[in-house]
Amino acid sequence: MEPTTDRTIYMNRELSWLKFNERVLEEAESDLTPLCERLSFASIYQSNLDEFFMVRVGSLVDQEHLSPKIRENKTHMTPAEQLHEVLRTVRRLNERKDFIYAKLLGRLEEVGVRLVDFKKIGRQESERLERYFDCEIAPLISPVIVGRRQPFPFLRNKDIYAVAVLERKNGKRRLGIISCSSGVFPRLIEVSASEKTYMLAEELILHFLPKVFAGYTVREKSLIRVTRNADIDADALYEEDIDYREFMAELIKKRRRLAPVRLELSRELDGDIVRTLCKYMDVRREHVFKNNTPLDLSFLYQIADTLRQRSELFYTRRIPQKSPALEAGRPVLDQIREEDKLLSYPYESMRPFLQMLHEAANDESVVSIKMTLYRVAKQSKVVESLIEAAENGKDVLVLVELKARFDEENNIEWSRRLEEAGCTVIYGLDGYKVHSKLCLITRMEDGMPKYYTQIGTGNYNEKTARLYTDLSVMTHDQEIGREAAEVFRTLSMGETVQETKQLLVAPHCLQDKVLAMIDGEIARARQGEDAYIGVKINSLTDKAIIDKLVQASCEGVKIDLIVRGICCLIAGVPGMTENIRVVSIVGRFLEHSRIYIFGRGERANVYIASADFMTRNTLRRVEVAAPILDKAIKARVIEMFDLMLSDNVQARLMRPDGSYSRRAPGEEEARNTQEMLYQLAYDAVAPKTV
Repeated sequence: MEPTTDRTIYMNRELSWLKFNERVLEEAESDLTPLCERLSFASIYQSNLDEFFMVRVGSLVDQEHLSPKIRENKTHMTPAEQLHEVLRTVRRLNERKDFIYAKLLGRLEEVGVRLVDFKKIGRQESERLERYFDCEIAPLISPVIVGRRQPFPFLRNKDIYAVAVLERKNGKRRLGIISCSSGVFPRLIEVSASEKTYMLAEELILHFLPKVFAGYTVREKSLIRVTRNADIDADALYEEDIDYREFMAELIKKRRRLAPVRLELSRELDGDIVRTLCKYMDVRREHVFKNNTPLDLSFLYQIADTLRQRSELFYTRRIPQKSPALEAGRPVLDQIREEDKLLSYPYESMRPFLQMLHEAANDESVVSIKMTLYRVAKQSKVVESLIEAAENGKDVLVLVELKARFDEENNIEWSRRLEEAGCTVIYGLDGYKVHSKLCLITRMEDGMPKYYTQIGTGNYNEKTARLYTDLSVMTHDQEIGREAAEVFRTLSMGETVQETKQLLVAPHCLQDKVLAMIDGEIARARQGEDAYIGVKINSLTDKAIIDKLVQASCEGVKIDLIVRGICCLIAGVPGMTENIRVVSIVGRFLEHSRIYIFGRGERANVYIASADFMTRNTLRRVEVAAPILDKAIKARVIEMFDLMLSDNVQARLMRPDGSYSRRAPGEEEARNTQEMLYQLAYDAVAPKTV
């Protein structure tokens, strides 16, 4: 079957992502979600959208400028067409966000928390706030009046500013601007502590602009916020005679000053004023958004914190449990030598993996530890163990990916500390991000080097291991170990693996092997045998894989796709994708694990992976997928996958028009996969009663 040109089975990547963020927003709206968790989802929706504008919209703006006629390879939309649809969709979603936010404020009042402006408070409170402004805020702000001697100031990315149209008695008008994001005074100001009544600092500043700009009449005023393009191609800018780490540090500074791609207003302003602001900041009018919510919703986390004593307003407290597969009091490496081990986060604790690293750092028989780091915690026990190993004389090789977007500063700092401890640190490859989650421990046993390999779906980050669903397999299989060693050898040489047998390693040995395994299921379907593919990933955009899945569907292969975020394949289209089912789970924990299943029953080939089915992952990153060789672990992974398919609480099913509908339990028992998996983890360690 030739690659299809039928556009009815494709969805644009950017519009698909916006559908995902809409599912996040639905969690803020849902009465099934506890109130304070709804606040969190509203904030997540906004922070997601901020990053989307910084990266994806920024990229489209660049494309429109540099290659306006180029069309993306699925829906064949130009950059301008994509931008038009994106901006139109965001306006619709923001209207929904405004409505949901108003409902949330009403619910907060029911539990005794009020967020007010000056229209909702009395004279005594107003006078108290004026005194607070005069004493605590006015001395800390720096008003600017734009004129011939004072150019329009640089507005920092995502900071909030108060802007005023000022008029002199002679009728001349100017713009006044004040930063509301000093970081010195609190953003959430108590109006009445006893009644849990609050006002946002920017609203206080906006109200008292006439005091700040004495001598002027304030004709119009609004809060504004700019979002700047953060889409910088580090590889395109890098020169080999520059220290790479210092180059990345400078690149971060440059990112903060890139051109705006969005301007948000809290109030309507006269059209001429908006055009003036757009001219000063070089923002197109269609990129201006009027919001009926605060311009930054991160303060909702603070409000939630004031209600911590009300446990019914939060999810039931859950703690990662001990893995029943590992015995306490025994060295983890010894247990891995006996059989493979699987950890499932956040249901099971990351502690056995951390213990393994600590053991390796102090084991006289361990000669080396090699590891890839993409995103690590601010206070990383993983890095501390690597430093400890180096200080104990082990050969420690760490690839720190400095191009991990928005984590560069943290990674730069850790890389310095690793080098100071004596670790060998490398910083990725030209043209490729190293996104794999791979750890290799080499230990001398009976005079021979033996490998202990860990392959994961998520980052070595203790914080996200409690918030993201991920899988981590630890194995003593020597063939897998040898291939992992080859991955590290090529990385240290600035190269990539060209051939593998067990592992799937991008950029050269993952996409082709996935396509071959899909072809294997197609061949079985043609012979009338049961053919099946099951995949759980964050995103699906790789057109080669999409087209192969479409071909498999047409040949009768049954395909289940659990795709949390972007899915450029539309399922259920008659005659094309009718054998494909797409499910998205958005819930309490971020679904992050990647699972590939080819075939059913005894012949099923099961992998866990760091890679989504995105072209950037399959062809432009170093990614690793590992086969699950242990029968019990394989059965467990398949069982988890099937359980997620049965979710009828947090799951949404894609329809043939590309929309998603939440599954309803109906007469069936409610099945919330994340809660069920946590309960299974609790049950596995609970004392057995006779």
